[in-house]
Amino acid sequence: MRSKLFILLFPLYILVLGFILYINGVFTGSVASLSNLVINVGFLVVIGILFAISTACFIRLNGCSDALVKAADRLRKEQQEKGNSLWELYAERKDVFHNPALDEAFEKYQKRMARRYTKKGYSESCDLEEYINEDLLDRIASTHYNSAIAGTLTGLGILGTFLGLSMGLASFNGNDIYTISDNVGPLLDGMKVAFHTSVYGIFFSLVFNFIYRSIMADAYEKLAEFTALFKEYAAPGTALSDANERAMLIYQANMANSMKAIQELMRGAATEQVKGVDMIVRQFTEQMSQTMGADFEKLGRTLNYAGKTLEQTARSYQDMEAVTRQLQEANRDMLRGMSQFLQRQEELAGKLEEQEKQLETMSKFLNDEITNQLYTFNQMRKTYE
Repeated sequence: MRSKLFILLFPLYILVLGFILYINGVFTGSVASLSNLVINVGFLVVIGILFAISTACFIRLNGCSDALVKAADRLRKEQQEKGNSLWELYAERKDVFHNPALDEAFEKYQKRMARRYTKKGYSESCDLEEYINEDLLDRIASTHYNSAIAGTLTGLGILGTFLGLSMGLASFNGNDIYTISDNVGPLLDGMKVAFHTSVYGIFFSLVFNFIYRSIMADAYEKLAEFTALFKEYAAPGTALSDANERAMLIYQANMANSMKAIQELMRGAATEQVKGVDMIVRQFTEQMSQTMGADFEKLGRTLNYAGKTLEQTARSYQDMEAVTRQLQEANRDMLRGMSQFLQRQEELAGKLEEQEKQLETMSKFLNDEITNQLYTFNQMRKTYE
């Protein structure tokens, strides 16, 4: 069904065309802007022409892919009937695909294989994909044209956008608030052109790109299926001539003798090399022990002393680490004691503050009592006097 997706272009095209005519008032008889209608219809006519050309290309491609499917089915049936290689049937068969482009390519393949035929068979094989391949399908489908349609549609939408904006701005020439209101209508008409062309240009671009890629993918799959079946059931085999066979055997024998000779030489050379290296190593060790013996002993004593020094240093670091840990623990204990002391001081300060308040209250009470007693005493004294 993917090969027939291009049919969807025409219903969508008719819907968009009807929508554009409707919003421009064609069906109601009230066309608001003739220029807007002309530009939109002109753009849609161009898009319709592009779709018509692409449809013709897709129809040719579908005919080719259908021919590949029928040829693949025929290969399966003939293989079930005969069970052997089918190249004898296809070596001189005409109208294998019943498609002019495919039959022409297959005829070229037959002629090339006929030129390579000898008494012993075919001297060299040739792949059918050199003649019937994706490049052939691209030429049949006019890929150089259809691959540019999506970008062309997007470009038309952008062109309509700038054209509509140019029309609107050209008719907008107000200098004050009173004249600006009179020119808003032409400006909006231009913006409608810009908006409508952009919308259906991008819409058609997306739809066409999806349909085009689906159709091409379907055709490539059918081609791959046919070529795989042809290689399995009908591809011609090759046979080497007697001269080629003798030359190959002689070449293999010469190579085997050469490899044996090289192996023997390498064995002898390897043995001598091992002996020489062993002698060199012995002489080197003897000479080093004679000339450097005392120095090596001094170096050994020095390294031993250095090792002992490092051990003592490591022990000192361990003792220092233990003392540091003890100091840390003592500091922690001291911090705990200080914290408890400060807490007790805070509690004592709170108690002293409470006692101070009580003493202040008591002193006020005693002061009031003494004042009252003095006042009473003075009154009694005055009375007696």
